Order: sequence, then structure tokens, then C-alpha cells
Amino acid sequence: MTALPSEFLDSLFAFLPPGSWSVDPSDLREFGRDWTRVHTPAPALVVFPGSTPEVAGCLALCHEHRVSVVASGGRTGLSGGAVATNGEVVLSLSRMRRIDQVDPVASTVRVQAGAVTQAVHEQASRHGLTWPVSFASQGSSTIGGNIATNAGGVNVIRYGLTRQWVLGLEVVLADGRVLELGGALEKNTTGIDLRQLFIGSEGVLGVITEATLRLCAPPRTRRVMIMALDGLPRVLALLASIRQAALTVTAFEFFTDACVARLQRHRPRRLPWTQAASHYVLIETEAHPSPDAWAESQLESGYVIDAVMATSAAEVSELWSLREGISESLSSTGLPHKNDIAVPVSQLPAFCADLDALVKETYPGWELVLFGHVGDGNIHVNIMKPDDMTLDEFVAHTTRGDAAVYALVQRYRGSVSAEHGIGLLKTHALHYSRTREEIDLMRALKIVFDPRGILNPGKVIDAQTMVVKT
Repeated sequence: MTALPSEFLDSLFAFLPPGSWSVDPSDLREFGRDWTRVHTPAPALVVFPGSTPEVAGCLALCHEHRVSVVASGGRTGLSGGAVATNGEVVLSLSRMRRIDQVDPVASTVRVQAGAVTQAVHEQASRHGLTWPVSFASQGSSTIGGNIATNAGGVNVIRYGLTRQWVLGLEVVLADGRVLELGGALEKNTTGIDLRQLFIGSEGVLGVITEATLRLCAPPRTRRVMIMALDGLPRVLALLASIRQAALTVTAFEFFTDACVARLQRHRPRRLPWTQAASHYVLIETEAHPSPDAWAESQLESGYVIDAVMATSAAEVSELWSLREGISESLSSTGLPHKNDIAVPVSQLPAFCADLDALVKETYPGWELVLFGHVGDGNIHVNIMKPDDMTLDEFVAHTTRGDAAVYALVQRYRGSVSAEHGIGLLKTHALHYSRTREEIDLMRALKIVFDPRGILNPGKVIDAQTMVVKT
């Protein structure tokens, strides 16, 4: 780990307010990592700016002294995108949590990047509105991280990705310059929309400090059901049927019997259905029109083995807890090797059949657990560690096996990372989903926005092949 230059530290500590930095080992560990826990965090310093000017001043000094920076939000990412492993300065936005008053006429709200996603939801709800980006980690994740990763979640089938709900951004570039992009304008056709370059860029082009978010009216009421059926082709037939019906679908999630078994091992409960099946689909719709008649027709068709409809808020929570508890149950009952992939929705049955065959050939006897946002083609692939295998052996096997999984994803013209980003963990796999020409253009953009390569080094694209001397 490279020590930070003394001239840099003197200038930084003179600039920052007292108490806004730390070298405490516990802070370095906590703010230098994300949820992946794969790489050992090893930052040299954590700073806690409280405003955009303080972020700009910190970055200007880092740029001047060629000091690497990793921006840190809620640290809920699963790709290593917020991990600092080599003496970087961690720029924590945890003090920047301001949420302005909602504009009820424009249905917008401006927030700082460190605002917690759930807090934004609560602020919007006081005005009868919502920011419809929702996922299990929203109680810890922050708006800056949501935007930097173009977060998805359970409502993408209805509302799309995060970028659909961002009107304006305030961004600090690597050299400390501040960009105000878009503001609160709904319409603005004055050339290239630079705002979109930063959404999903994982902090390699600039640091998002504030955002103007678009809000909307939430569903007045919602209906939630779980349907049991055999085989992924029938899951897709069910999706086609509900899309053809006059229903507004807000979530269409699937999980397998292997997920149910792990849920029961982790926390036994009375399951709400009476007939077991290989696949289960959790469906959420807006309540008007009622989905009851459609659900009954699916049972009568023979495609659906069993169905349960929530009739109260408590039952809605109970059904959703089955889907949302899967990740915790997998981690609590074993060790999963995770891949977050996407393929065209219509190709899911063929892809999953090929994936199952590949796993059986590559990892004989190992357990494959699938679940995800099937309504938008996103599958969470979990390969479970055999109980009699050491962790080192497991990591070595799955690291080698990933190449075959990614090649399969490439054959189906899919994505090796549907919603968690490339970060540090999948930099080597970017070429399976992006062409050489696309990657070359990404490198060119990186040089334009961060010519010294100080922002989130080693993430998304190979820093060693793109930095120019300035």
C-alpha cells in the first residue's frame, strides 16, 4: 500500500473542517468495503465531506497530487464497486443526507447523494408521491449509489431503471470542477445529455453529489399473489398471459423449489400454498382492475397448480417475505457463488436449460439455485458450496467455471451483470457483454473525464490501459 504524500495530507487537513476525516482502523475497514466481502479493504484515509464544495476541494487536491479516490455511499453493492484495496482515499458521502421539500406541482425532489433511499420514499409519501425505485437494501442504500449503478429492483417491469427517474444531477469531476446537469427540466434538447453518462458509470467518471428526482403517484392499492407451476416455460406463458390481460403489473418475480427448501432450512414456516411445484411466481398488480378473474382463469387452464392471493396488508408482507428472504436464507444455510445475469425474456427457458446442463457438467452434484426478476429477464444464479469442500477449493472451482457461464450468456446476447454493475469483481468479464469498440469508447470517455485515472481505479475498465500523463 502506497503512503499518501505529506504535502497532500497537509493541504487536505487544512482544507477540511475538524472531525471530517479518519484513519481509525475500524473506519478504514467499514468504509473501505461493500457487501461482497471478497477483497480485504485497505484504504489509507476516509474523509467525510458535508457539501459539494467540500467534495470539489477534496477531489481537486487528489487530482493535483495524483491520489486515488473511491466514492462511498451505503456500501450495499455486490460487485466490489465501492471497495478500496490499495491505499486510496475513501470519499464517504454519509454526511450529505439532505432531502429538500417535495415540489408537489412538478412532482420532484432534490436530494444530496448520501440520502438513504428509504428516507426519500418516506419524504415523497408525505405528499402522496413515490420514487418508484425499490429493492431489498433500500433501508441502507443511498441515492448516489442508486444512480451510479443505475439500480434496478423489483419494480423494473412497471417503472424501469433508475435513470428513468433522474431529472438532474450535480457532479464533481476528478479535477474538482462542478457540473450542474439538467436541473429540474422535463424537456431539454440542447445537445448531448451528459447526465446520462454518469448514471450507471459506477463512479469512474465523476462523483455525484446531488440529484433532482422525478416522483409519481403510487398505486392506490395493490394485489399480491403467488402461483405454483411446473417449469420455466409455463412461467413465461404466465407472463405473456398477464401482459395480454388488462392488468398493470408492478412485479413479476420467480423462485424455484430449491429456494423454498433453503427458506425452510433457515427459518421454518407454514407455506401458504397446498400443492408444491418446481417454480413459484410472485405477482404484484395494481388493484384496479381486479386480477381475481385472471387468476381463476389460470387455475382453470391447468397451467397453474396452486395459487394464493393476499387479502390483507399482513398477508402481502408474508408473501413478499418469501421472495425477499431468499438471499439471506442462501447465505445462512451455505455459501453461494453468485452471478447476476440477464438475457432476453423470451430466451429464459432455453438459457436456463443450457445453464442447468452446464452446471451439472462443470460442477457434478452441486446445487444450483435460481431466482430473480423474471419479468425483465434478470436471473440471480447461485451455485452452492458443497459442505465437504474448503472455501479455497470452492472459490478456485467457481472462478474457473465462470468463464463458461459468461460464454453462455454471450451466446444468448445477454449481460454478465444485470443490476449490480461491473465494479472490481467483473472487470475481466466486461468483454462478454460489450464489444471491443464499446470498451475502447469507454476508455476514451474515462480519459476525457479523469485523465489521471484517480477515480475508482481498477473498476469497470482496466485503468492501466487508458490513463494518459497530464
